[in-house]
Amino acid sequence: MPKPPPPHPGSVHSTLPRPHWLRPSSLSRPRLGHAPAGSTRAPRGQRRTGVQRLGLHWFRVPRSLAVLRMDPAERAQAARARVPRIDPYGFERPEDFDYAAYEEFFSTYLVILTKRAIKWSKLLKGSGGVRKSVTVKRYVRKGIPLEHRARVWMAVSGAQAQMDQNPGYYHRLLEGESSSRLEEAIRTDLNRTFPDNVMFRKTADPCLQKTLYNVLLAYGLHNQDVGYCQGMNFIAGYLILITKNEEESFWLLDALVGRILPDYYSPAMLGLKTDQEVLAELVRMKLPAVAALMDGHGVLWTLLVSRWFICLFVDILPVETVLRIWDCLFNEGSKIIFRVALTLIKQHQEFILEASSVPDICDKFKQITKGDFVTECHTFMQKIFSEPGSLSMATITRLRESCRAALQAQS
Repeated sequence: MPKPPPPHPGSVHSTLPRPHWLRPSSLSRPRLGHAPAGSTRAPRGQRRTGVQRLGLHWFRVPRSLAVLRMDPAERAQAARARVPRIDPYGFERPEDFDYAAYEEFFSTYLVILTKRAIKWSKLLKGSGGVRKSVTVKRYVRKGIPLEHRARVWMAVSGAQAQMDQNPGYYHRLLEGESSSRLEEAIRTDLNRTFPDNVMFRKTADPCLQKTLYNVLLAYGLHNQDVGYCQGMNFIAGYLILITKNEEESFWLLDALVGRILPDYYSPAMLGLKTDQEVLAELVRMKLPAVAALMDGHGVLWTLLVSRWFICLFVDILPVETVLRIWDCLFNEGSKIIFRVALTLIKQHQEFILEASSVPDICDKFKQITKGDFVTECHTFMQKIFSEPGSLSMATITRLRESCRAALQAQS
């Protein structure tokens, strides 16, 4: 596999040390099953596992009978001691985090991660780059390893092509004339962005708030029809955590806001409102009992799902699940959002139908974004491509046209 390119100017690669759990340790190591020339292979009992070679051992999963014989309280306490309190992306785990359930899930997911990392390394070992194909689509749906995620996102979204065609553009935006109104709007939200992430705190060294400010300011100057809108800070924050690069984060933000999700963040938010109505129509088609409950109580869908759309499930679903959703979002486009929303609703349909009031409905929609179903990201991603059934882009386009026309007629 070729060496990764040097950091772009303005990159935070050089200033932001990667914690041990983010280091792509496989990049400089021999391919599995092959020893370096002139080396002596270690005896089988002393060899590292594929998991260790790929740098995926975030914590050691217990396998002893003593652990299996523990009662639930003891097992939970033991898991809490083993699982890091801060997750691989810098987020502190909440007080009510179920360490034992997560450890049990991750022991299985670790095997999947290892297999996927090996397959992706083989796919990317050539110098031809990543191109959209049936194979890439299948690989993306099964998850992109962290060490390759930024590269694949940049390629399949078109962000890499835009960056290559506009060298130096990002830095010229930051060096040019700014807007005090835009600057103030961004600064207001900096401290509200991921207060539970150690990398975004003012005490962090370096603090990612400055990086986030640069990316949002540059984008506001680049796309003055949008400027800055609340919600963009969370999206840009995730991009920075994954790419570790200001310029790449800027171009990925442009891919999302400018192409994949048009009019979500414009002042009128017509695209956002349209897609919420499209979801309502899809629920009416596929889950009529839930639609009847909403209509019976006069509940507006924007009250329930606006944050799902505007934040792209950030701070709503678990981090790893959000990133798996974004893998597909960058590759397949906005229909993935509808698949996720429909899967959440269909999977919990009976639970939702128990609601007897508007506050009860709102509470149930908050609860369906928590628990094992959304934590077990690999199974969840399999479900989003089976549970909603057929969902063509032609259907979504047709519904968007009718819903947009209805909204414009109302205004």
